[in-house]
This record gives sequence, structure tokens and C-alpha cells, in this order.
Amino acid sequence: MAASENSTEAESQQYLHVLSAFLAMEPVDSVIALARGCSGGSLTESVQRFLWEVCVKAAANGNASYAKKLLKKLITEVELEKGEVLDEVYEEYALYMSAASKEDALVKENIRITKFISFLFPEGLYEHPSCPSSRKLVVPLQCSLNMLEGDTGCSIWPSSLFLSEFVLSYPELFTDKSCFEVGSGVGLVGICLAHVKAKKVILTDGDLLTLSNMKLNLERNDLNYEDELLKQHGEAESSQRVKCIHLPWETASDSEVSEYRPDIVLGADVIYDPSCFPHLLRVLVALLRRSTKRDNGSLETEGSSSPAVAYIASVIRNADTFNAFLTLVDQMNLSITDLTEELKPPFELLPYMHSYDRSSVRLFSISSR
Repeated sequence: MAASENSTEAESQQYLHVLSAFLAMEPVDSVIALARGCSGGSLTESVQRFLWEVCVKAAANGNASYAKKLLKKLITEVELEKGEVLDEVYEEYALYMSAASKEDALVKENIRITKFISFLFPEGLYEHPSCPSSRKLVVPLQCSLNMLEGDTGCSIWPSSLFLSEFVLSYPELFTDKSCFEVGSGVGLVGICLAHVKAKKVILTDGDLLTLSNMKLNLERNDLNYEDELLKQHGEAESSQRVKCIHLPWETASDSEVSEYRPDIVLGADVIYDPSCFPHLLRVLVALLRRSTKRDNGSLETEGSSSPAVAYIASVIRNADTFNAFLTLVDQMNLSITDLTEELKPPFELLPYMHSYDRSSVRLFSISSR
């Protein structure tokens, strides 16, 4: 009996991985590979029915181009193995083909699509502070189809996924802390910070279109936020836990940035452009400087609270670029430590996401000397 229950649980998990991969718009090859795992390697009628009925028919969410690709791949694979394609699958594909020209025209305009990122907590983590009762945290995100055409801030990057896993794996580091993210992009890390009940979540980006998209994602995840741009135009300050700020590093003033005095600074994939390093590090220095004003207006270091720390997740794509960053870190009187092995997320919360290479991401802490 126990063996049968374990088998059913494992099969249920495999189907959950297929659905999660579909909702996250993983490459269709990955979705099909996961689907094969549900039935010993074959695309049986029950697997086809799940892909058609549960994924495409019920959860396509308007991403018709992606659903069409998956159906085409499914039909091709079943026919290659001399299997029988469900009539419903053929019919659904025909419907998508009839609307293909209109959909393809929209795709060429680089439209935004919605991906659902599902963080799946392993069995046995019911008591973990960040684990929902369903053992699943689903985050809808509007993002760009093309991360290489000037829309990088609206894409989901590996370091953002890693940092989100880090936050969810170590909620005790962030609960009741004031957290400030540089280069927040689609807002995924900020949404995870809100989930683990950070006292304050300050999300920033230097691009106004990215900031607008981020606010939409906060709304889609039922998070109220304070809009710094509205405040600048005379609206009263709110007590919202999440704040969105337009912060171009090159024009940010030290005094303005220093006012936030966060406990923790976070950044995902911010080590990529050497021309930005001096501005980024100047912002980090200002954020990590924990100080208060004396009565005479001078500054004194705050001794009652622990020093602020920055957690930066990054893929090191170019050794020379990273070494240039390290040189500037030293010149700015900051300390950097590689924490990848010590603090890498202990749980794989995205087991279905084959496109996400956790091993490529490094985690660093940066602090004032």
C-alpha cells in the first residue's frame, strides 16, 4: 500500500513539473522531455490528454504562439514513435494554425507575455517559514519575449531566479529587515522578499519602462506599493511595505541614497557593464554606510545595529569584466566574499526549469570595511 501511495505521489509530482514548465514557458523540448517522464518515456494518450486539457486548453493564458509550438512538437514526436495522436490534439493545433498569422505579427512587435514561475517546496518542508500550505508559490510575471532587443530589464535572468531561491530558502535573513534591491527588473526578488515578510522592500530600476512593468507585476501578485514618482508630484507618502523608485545609478546622489539605510541590499546580474561599475559601487557604498545625524548635523556611525550587507548574485560571463569589478570594489574600501558554496539555496525550488543553470550563478556578499 505504501509503495503504491509513493508511486502515485511521484507521478503527481511529475505531472506538476510538466504543468509548471508549461506555465513558465520553458523550451518546448524540455516540456516534452518532462512529459515523457510521466509514462516511462512514451507520449501515451494519457500524457497527450494532460498536455492538451490541463496545459494548453486550460492554462495557455493567451500565449498562443507558445501553445502552438508545443502542440506541433507533441504531434511530431508522437508520429515519430509511430504512436496515435489524439484527435483533440490535432483539432487544437488546427485552431492555433488558423489564427497563426495574426499571432505571429504580434510576436514580431516584441509583445510582452506572462510567465508563471512556480517555486515548488519539497515534501517535509511544511514547517519551513516560507513554505505555503500548498507547498507551491506561483508568481505571475509579465516579461519580454526578446531579452536581446533593448528589453533586458523585462526579462527573467538566472541570477534573479537564484536570488529568489536564496530568499525563500533563508527567510530568517530577511524577515523584519529593510531590504533594498538595485536593478529590480521584473520584480521577482522583491515579490519573494514580500512573501517572507521583509519589514520594508525598496525596489529600484534606472529604466522607466522597466519600472512600469515591475509595478504591474507587483499588482498581479496582489502587492500594494508606494510610487516614488507620484510622491514627487505631490501625493502623500504612504505606509506601504513595498516602494518603487526610479534610480539611475549615474545620477543618484549619495545623500538621497544614504537616507534609505537598509539592513540588506540585493542585486541580481548587475555585474555586466564596466562603464556602470563606478556608479553602481558608489550607490552601494552609500547604501552600506549605516549612519545617523548628531544634533550638530555631523554624522556618526550607528553602533546599535548590525552592519548592512549586500548580497549580489551574478553569472561571471567574462573574467576580465569581473576582475575589473573586484579592483573597483577594493578601491572603494569594500570587502567582497564568495558565499556560493556556503549559502547556495539548499532546496531546488525550480526542479522543472531545465533552462535554469543554478551552477552558473555565484553569490557574493559585499560590505564596508
